[in-house]
Amino acid sequence: MSGETRNSLKTKKAVLVTGSSSGIGHSIALYLAEQGFLVFAGVRKESDAKKLKSLGKSDLIPSYPLDLTDFKDIDNISKFIREQLIDNNVKGLFGIVNVAGGGSIAPIELLDLNNLHREFKTRILGPVGLLQSLLPLIREAEGRILWIATPAIIPSPFLTDIHACDFAVNFLVRTLKIELLKWNTPGILIRCGGIKTSSPERTMNALKEAVKKWPKEKYGLYKDVLNREILELTEFDKKRMEPVEVAKVVYRALTDRKPKRRYRVGYMSGFAAFLELFPQAVVDYILERKYG
Repeated sequence: MSGETRNSLKTKKAVLVTGSSSGIGHSIALYLAEQGFLVFAGVRKESDAKKLKSLGKSDLIPSYPLDLTDFKDIDNISKFIREQLIDNNVKGLFGIVNVAGGGSIAPIELLDLNNLHREFKTRILGPVGLLQSLLPLIREAEGRILWIATPAIIPSPFLTDIHACDFAVNFLVRTLKIELLKWNTPGILIRCGGIKTSSPERTMNALKEAVKKWPKEKYGLYKDVLNREILELTEFDKKRMEPVEVAKVVYRALTDRKPKRRYRVGYMSGFAAFLELFPQAVVDYILERKYG
Protein backbone atom coordinates (compact mmCIF):
# COMPACT_ATOMS: atom_id res chain seq x y z
CA MET A 1 0.00 0.00 0.00
CA SER A 2 1.26 3.46 -0.87
CA GLY A 3 3.02 5.47 1.78
CA GLU A 4 0.56 8.23 1.02
CA THR A 5 -2.43 6.06 1.90
CA ARG A 6 -4.33 6.92 5.04
CA ASN A 7 -4.49 3.94 7.32
CA SER A 8 -7.71 5.10 8.95
CA LEU A 9 -10.52 7.53 8.25
CA LYS A 10 -10.29 10.59 10.51
CA THR A 11 -13.90 11.51 9.79
CA LYS A 12 -16.74 9.37 8.47
CA LYS A 13 -16.87 9.37 4.68
CA ALA A 14 -19.69 8.05 2.52
CA VAL A 15 -19.53 6.24 -0.81
CA LEU A 16 -22.07 4.78 -3.22
CA VAL A 17 -21.21 1.41 -4.78
CA THR A 18 -23.41 0.27 -7.65
CA GLY A 19 -23.91 -3.41 -8.48
CA SER A 20 -23.48 -4.50 -4.86
CA SER A 21 -25.58 -7.65 -5.01
CA SER A 22 -22.72 -9.96 -5.98
CA GLY A 23 -19.20 -10.27 -7.31
CA ILE A 24 -16.90 -7.28 -7.41
CA GLY A 25 -19.50 -4.74 -6.25
CA HIS A 26 -20.48 -6.89 -3.27
CA SER A 27 -16.85 -7.33 -2.21
CA ILE A 28 -16.14 -3.61 -2.55
CA ALA A 29 -19.20 -2.62 -0.52
CA LEU A 30 -18.38 -5.01 2.34
CA TYR A 31 -14.68 -4.19 2.39
CA LEU A 32 -15.20 -0.43 2.45
CA ALA A 33 -17.78 -0.74 5.25
CA GLU A 34 -15.29 -2.82 7.25
CA GLN A 35 -12.67 -0.10 6.74
CA GLY A 36 -14.93 2.59 8.21
CA PHE A 37 -16.73 4.07 5.21
CA LEU A 38 -20.47 4.62 5.27
CA VAL A 39 -21.45 2.57 2.21
CA PHE A 40 -24.60 2.95 0.16
CA ALA A 41 -24.81 -0.47 -1.51
CA GLY A 42 -26.90 -0.13 -4.66
CA VAL A 43 -28.93 -3.19 -5.69
CA ARG A 44 -31.85 -3.82 -8.06
CA LYS A 45 -33.71 -6.52 -6.15
CA GLU A 46 -35.41 -6.43 -2.76
CA SER A 47 -34.06 -9.91 -1.96
CA ASP A 48 -30.49 -8.64 -2.38
CA ALA A 49 -31.21 -5.64 -0.16
CA LYS A 50 -32.50 -8.01 2.54
CA LYS A 51 -29.38 -10.16 2.28
CA LEU A 52 -27.16 -7.14 2.75
CA LYS A 53 -29.23 -5.92 5.69
CA SER A 54 -29.04 -9.36 7.32
CA LEU A 55 -25.25 -8.99 7.57
CA GLY A 56 -25.85 -6.60 10.45
CA LYS A 57 -23.22 -4.05 9.42
CA SER A 58 -24.23 -0.59 10.59
CA ASP A 59 -22.05 1.13 8.01
CA LEU A 60 -23.57 -0.84 5.13
CA ILE A 61 -26.82 0.72 3.92
CA PRO A 62 -28.69 -1.25 1.22
CA SER A 63 -29.93 1.21 -1.40
CA TYR A 64 -32.91 -0.31 -3.19
CA PRO A 65 -34.13 -0.26 -5.87
CA LEU A 66 -31.27 1.04 -7.98
CA ASP A 67 -31.71 -0.16 -11.55
CA LEU A 68 -29.47 2.10 -13.61
CA THR A 69 -31.69 1.63 -16.65
CA ASP A 70 -34.52 3.40 -14.78
CA PHE A 71 -34.01 7.14 -14.27
CA LYS A 72 -36.77 7.19 -11.64
CA ASP A 73 -34.66 4.84 -9.51
CA ILE A 74 -31.71 7.20 -9.87
CA ASP A 75 -33.79 10.17 -8.69
CA ASN A 76 -35.19 8.22 -5.74
CA ILE A 77 -31.83 6.85 -4.62
CA SER A 78 -30.27 10.30 -4.86
CA LYS A 79 -32.95 11.65 -2.50
CA PHE A 80 -32.45 8.66 -0.20
CA ILE A 81 -28.69 9.27 -0.04
CA ARG A 82 -29.18 12.94 0.80
CA GLU A 83 -31.55 12.03 3.64
CA GLN A 84 -29.22 9.35 5.00
CA LEU A 85 -26.22 11.69 4.93
CA ILE A 86 -28.15 14.17 7.06
CA ASP A 87 -29.33 11.43 9.44
CA ASN A 88 -25.76 10.13 9.83
CA ASN A 89 -24.24 13.62 10.13
CA VAL A 90 -21.91 13.02 7.17
CA LYS A 91 -20.79 15.87 4.93
CA GLY A 92 -21.39 15.12 1.28
CA LEU A 93 -20.64 11.99 -0.72
CA PHE A 94 -16.94 11.18 -0.89
CA GLY A 95 -17.13 8.64 -3.68
CA ILE A 96 -19.16 6.98 -6.39
CA VAL A 97 -17.84 3.55 -7.39
CA ASN A 98 -19.40 2.53 -10.70
CA VAL A 99 -19.45 -1.27 -10.87
CA ALA A 100 -22.85 -2.40 -12.18
CA GLY A 101 -22.93 -4.16 -15.53
CA GLY A 102 -22.79 -7.52 -17.22
CA GLY A 103 -21.99 -8.59 -20.75
CA SER A 104 -22.25 -11.41 -23.23
CA ILE A 105 -20.25 -13.36 -25.81
CA ALA A 106 -21.31 -12.90 -29.43
CA PRO A 107 -20.01 -11.60 -32.76
CA ILE A 108 -21.39 -8.17 -33.59
CA GLU A 109 -23.48 -9.68 -36.39
CA LEU A 110 -25.37 -11.78 -33.83
CA LEU A 111 -25.52 -9.44 -30.85
CA ASP A 112 -28.86 -9.23 -29.06
CA LEU A 113 -29.70 -5.55 -29.50
CA ASN A 114 -31.97 -5.49 -26.45
CA ASN A 115 -29.09 -6.75 -24.27
CA LEU A 116 -26.71 -4.27 -25.88
CA HIS A 117 -29.16 -1.45 -25.21
CA ARG A 118 -29.52 -2.48 -21.56
CA GLU A 119 -25.76 -2.72 -21.12
CA PHE A 120 -25.20 0.80 -22.45
CA LYS A 121 -27.92 2.14 -20.17
CA THR A 122 -26.43 0.33 -17.17
CA ARG A 123 -22.79 1.20 -17.85
CA ILE A 124 -23.05 4.65 -19.47
CA LEU A 125 -26.41 6.42 -19.30
CA GLY A 126 -27.24 5.39 -15.73
CA PRO A 127 -23.87 6.40 -14.25
CA VAL A 128 -24.05 9.73 -16.08
CA GLY A 129 -27.50 10.24 -14.56
CA LEU A 130 -26.09 9.49 -11.11
CA LEU A 131 -23.30 12.01 -11.65
CA GLN A 132 -25.71 14.71 -12.76
CA SER A 133 -27.70 14.16 -9.57
CA LEU A 134 -24.88 13.56 -7.08
CA LEU A 135 -22.02 15.80 -8.21
CA PRO A 136 -23.07 18.59 -5.80
CA LEU A 137 -22.59 16.09 -2.94
CA ILE A 138 -19.23 15.00 -4.40
CA ARG A 139 -18.08 18.63 -4.49
CA GLU A 140 -19.26 19.16 -0.92
CA ALA A 141 -17.13 16.23 0.30
CA GLU A 142 -14.22 17.01 -2.08
CA GLY A 143 -14.76 13.47 -3.28
CA ARG A 144 -13.77 11.13 -6.10
CA ILE A 145 -15.41 9.26 -8.97
CA LEU A 146 -14.29 5.68 -9.63
CA TRP A 147 -15.11 3.39 -12.53
CA ILE A 148 -14.48 -0.34 -12.70
CA ALA A 149 -13.65 -1.37 -16.27
CA THR A 150 -11.64 -3.78 -18.36
CA PRO A 151 -8.66 -2.40 -20.34
CA ALA A 152 -10.54 -0.01 -22.55
CA ILE A 153 -8.71 0.66 -25.80
CA ILE A 154 -8.00 -2.91 -26.91
CA PRO A 155 -10.48 -4.45 -29.37
CA SER A 156 -11.75 -7.75 -28.00
CA PRO A 157 -13.63 -9.90 -30.53
CA PHE A 158 -16.94 -11.41 -29.38
CA LEU A 159 -17.01 -9.24 -26.23
CA THR A 160 -18.33 -6.09 -27.86
CA ASP A 161 -21.08 -5.13 -25.41
CA ILE A 162 -18.52 -5.25 -22.57
CA HIS A 163 -15.62 -3.50 -24.24
CA ALA A 164 -17.59 -0.94 -26.25
CA CYS A 165 -18.92 0.31 -22.92
CA ASP A 166 -15.37 0.34 -21.56
CA PHE A 167 -14.21 2.49 -24.48
CA ALA A 168 -16.96 4.94 -23.51
CA VAL A 169 -16.05 4.74 -19.82
CA ASN A 170 -12.45 5.56 -20.72
CA PHE A 171 -13.72 8.67 -22.50
CA LEU A 172 -15.96 9.68 -19.61
CA VAL A 173 -13.22 9.34 -17.00
CA ARG A 174 -10.71 11.38 -18.97
CA THR A 175 -13.24 14.04 -19.98
CA LEU A 176 -14.61 14.45 -16.45
CA LYS A 177 -11.06 14.90 -15.18
CA ILE A 178 -10.76 17.95 -17.44
CA GLU A 179 -14.27 19.33 -16.87
CA LEU A 180 -13.93 19.06 -13.08
CA LEU A 181 -10.42 20.52 -12.78
CA LYS A 182 -11.84 23.62 -11.10
CA TRP A 183 -12.91 21.50 -8.14
CA ASN A 184 -9.95 19.09 -8.28
CA THR A 185 -12.32 16.10 -8.46
CA PRO A 186 -10.33 12.97 -9.37
CA GLY A 187 -11.74 10.66 -12.01
CA ILE A 188 -10.18 7.25 -11.45
CA LEU A 189 -10.23 4.17 -13.65
CA ILE A 190 -9.79 0.79 -11.93
CA ARG A 191 -8.74 -1.45 -14.79
CA CYS A 192 -9.59 -5.06 -14.02
CA GLY A 193 -8.12 -8.13 -15.61
CA GLY A 194 -9.45 -11.55 -14.70
CA ILE A 195 -11.47 -11.50 -11.47
CA LYS A 196 -13.20 -14.54 -10.01
CA THR A 197 -16.97 -13.99 -9.89
CA SER A 198 -20.10 -15.83 -10.97
CA SER A 199 -20.33 -13.62 -14.06
CA PRO A 200 -18.18 -15.79 -16.40
CA GLU A 201 -20.35 -18.85 -15.67
CA ARG A 202 -23.54 -16.86 -16.27
CA THR A 203 -22.08 -15.53 -19.50
CA MET A 204 -21.23 -19.02 -20.74
CA ASN A 205 -24.70 -20.30 -19.88
CA ALA A 206 -26.24 -17.35 -21.70
CA LEU A 207 -24.08 -18.11 -24.73
CA LYS A 208 -25.33 -21.71 -24.83
CA GLU A 209 -28.90 -20.44 -24.86
CA ALA A 210 -28.15 -17.78 -27.46
CA VAL A 211 -26.55 -20.28 -29.84
CA LYS A 212 -29.82 -22.23 -29.95
CA LYS A 213 -31.57 -19.13 -31.29
CA TRP A 214 -28.95 -17.97 -33.78
CA PRO A 215 -29.56 -18.75 -37.46
CA LYS A 216 -27.44 -21.82 -38.23
CA GLU A 217 -25.99 -20.33 -41.40
CA LYS A 218 -24.70 -17.26 -39.52
CA TYR A 219 -23.47 -19.21 -36.50
CA GLY A 220 -21.58 -21.49 -38.89
CA LEU A 221 -19.54 -18.52 -40.12
CA TYR A 222 -18.10 -17.96 -36.65
CA LYS A 223 -18.32 -21.38 -35.03
CA ASP A 224 -14.68 -22.45 -35.29
CA VAL A 225 -13.09 -19.23 -34.07
CA LEU A 226 -15.79 -18.76 -31.44
CA ASN A 227 -15.19 -22.26 -30.05
CA ARG A 228 -11.48 -21.53 -29.90
CA GLU A 229 -12.18 -18.30 -28.04
CA ILE A 230 -14.38 -20.14 -25.54
CA LEU A 231 -11.58 -22.63 -24.82
CA GLU A 232 -9.17 -19.75 -24.19
CA LEU A 233 -11.66 -18.03 -21.91
CA THR A 234 -12.14 -21.28 -19.98
CA GLU A 235 -8.38 -21.44 -19.33
CA PHE A 236 -8.40 -17.74 -18.49
CA ASP A 237 -11.14 -18.31 -15.91
CA LYS A 238 -8.88 -20.69 -13.97
CA LYS A 239 -6.40 -17.87 -13.28
CA ARG A 240 -8.78 -15.17 -12.13
CA MET A 241 -8.07 -13.33 -8.86
CA GLU A 242 -10.45 -13.00 -5.91
CA PRO A 243 -12.76 -9.94 -6.02
CA VAL A 244 -11.52 -8.73 -2.62
CA GLU A 245 -8.30 -7.76 -4.42
CA VAL A 246 -10.31 -5.22 -6.42
CA ALA A 247 -11.84 -3.96 -3.17
CA LYS A 248 -8.37 -3.35 -1.75
CA VAL A 249 -7.38 -1.35 -4.81
CA VAL A 250 -10.59 0.69 -4.61
CA TYR A 251 -9.78 1.45 -0.97
CA ARG A 252 -6.34 2.67 -2.03
CA ALA A 253 -7.86 4.86 -4.74
CA LEU A 254 -10.23 6.40 -2.19
CA THR A 255 -7.60 6.98 0.49
CA ASP A 256 -4.40 7.87 -1.39
CA ARG A 257 -3.75 11.57 -0.79
CA LYS A 258 -2.67 11.91 -4.39
CA PRO A 259 -4.63 9.21 -6.23
CA LYS A 260 -3.43 7.92 -9.57
CA ARG A 261 -5.60 8.32 -12.62
CA ARG A 262 -5.44 4.59 -13.24
CA TYR A 263 -5.02 1.55 -11.06
CA ARG A 264 -4.91 -2.02 -12.27
CA VAL A 265 -5.71 -5.35 -10.69
CA GLY A 266 -6.46 -8.90 -11.83
CA TYR A 267 -4.98 -11.56 -14.06
CA MET A 268 -3.48 -10.18 -17.30
CA SER A 269 -4.18 -6.54 -16.40
CA GLY A 270 -0.45 -5.82 -16.66
CA PHE A 271 -0.19 -7.30 -20.14
CA ALA A 272 -3.18 -5.27 -21.29
CA ALA A 273 -1.58 -2.11 -19.93
CA PHE A 274 1.61 -3.02 -21.82
CA LEU A 275 -0.31 -3.40 -25.08
CA GLU A 276 -1.73 0.08 -24.65
CA LEU A 277 1.79 1.52 -24.97
CA PHE A 278 1.80 0.52 -28.65
CA PRO A 279 0.07 2.50 -31.42
CA GLN A 280 -3.48 1.28 -32.06
CA ALA A 281 -2.52 0.08 -35.54
CA VAL A 282 0.09 -2.23 -34.03
CA VAL A 283 -2.36 -3.62 -31.47
CA ASP A 284 -4.94 -4.17 -34.22
CA TYR A 285 -2.36 -5.99 -36.32
CA ILE A 286 -1.45 -8.32 -33.44
CA LEU A 287 -5.09 -9.25 -32.89
CA GLU A 288 -5.76 -9.62 -36.60
CA ARG A 289 -2.92 -12.13 -36.81
CA LYS A 290 -4.40 -14.04 -33.88
CA TYR A 291 -7.92 -14.26 -35.29
CA GLY A 292 -7.17 -14.21 -39.01
